[in-house]
Amino acid sequence: MMRNRSAITTFILLGLAEDPQLQVLLFIFLFITYILSVTGNLTIITLTLVDSHLKTPMYFFLQNFSFLEISFTTACIPRFLYSISSGDRTITYNACIIQLFFIDLFGVTEFFLLAAMSYDRYMAICKPLHYMMIMSNKVCKTIIICCWMGALVIILPPLSLGVHLEFCDSNVIDHFACDAAPMLKISCSDTWLVEQMVMACAALAFITTLLCVVLSYMYIIRTILKFPSVQQRKKAFSTCSSHMVVVSLTYGSCIFIYIKPSAKEEASTNKAVSVLISSISPMLNPFIYALRNKQVKQGFNDALKNIAISLKKVKCT
Repeated sequence: MMRNRSAITTFILLGLAEDPQLQVLLFIFLFITYILSVTGNLTIITLTLVDSHLKTPMYFFLQNFSFLEISFTTACIPRFLYSISSGDRTITYNACIIQLFFIDLFGVTEFFLLAAMSYDRYMAICKPLHYMMIMSNKVCKTIIICCWMGALVIILPPLSLGVHLEFCDSNVIDHFACDAAPMLKISCSDTWLVEQMVMACAALAFITTLLCVVLSYMYIIRTILKFPSVQQRKKAFSTCSSHMVVVSLTYGSCIFIYIKPSAKEEASTNKAVSVLISSISPMLNPFIYALRNKQVKQGFNDALKNIAISLKKVKCT
């Protein structure tokens, strides 16, 4: 796959902390957030599959978003938990590239999906009479496929250039997962072209999706403010509030990474924000949607009632 790759076939991931006691706390924290992330997002997926009231385009996108959240956090956290528990910080070159590919794929697809969800909210509020006709099952599935394909198109050019880099001086990656920036820092190849490609593709994905989100919500807010009654405005805002919070968390975290405080603080700050993105955000998102959405709460309550009824029937028999 690579021409004259290098003598280095394994990397060492420095992680987040050297202190053993801090590592124990870190392991407990990440393990709990990971379990909650997977459980919460699986609950959202299950509810949107089984509840007939949640068979709408909005919940179809939410179902796919929850799947992406599980995939993204799984690409980052379990490998790091293994590293903390075993003390083995090594990772092979191929495993590192695979992890980098999936982290980037799931991360970029999330941005495209958030933009698609914003467009869905725009259609629901600004074009309600044509909403179900335009946002048909076929259209929704096509949008999801386009999100994945768009992410692939974005990440493959820099990744295809990156696999030709050589690592001959250092194999220590100052991160808890394989990330492009710290890997580029330790390469002994000329990384200028790869860096420019990474920045260009990241900016393209970030700016285009953010622009779509901002434009959608500008039209949404303008439309909502024209509603005659306060009750209508509240109801319209409530359908968007969960998505707006998730968008703020996701884009805010990424913007923070690029506002670099100083050269010394850059690596530690980026790692801390990466933990926020890969563990805390996937854990919070299901709770944000569940707590701020009446239909999701109702679906969850109905599911619990059905489980309770089923258990009673089993006991009776």
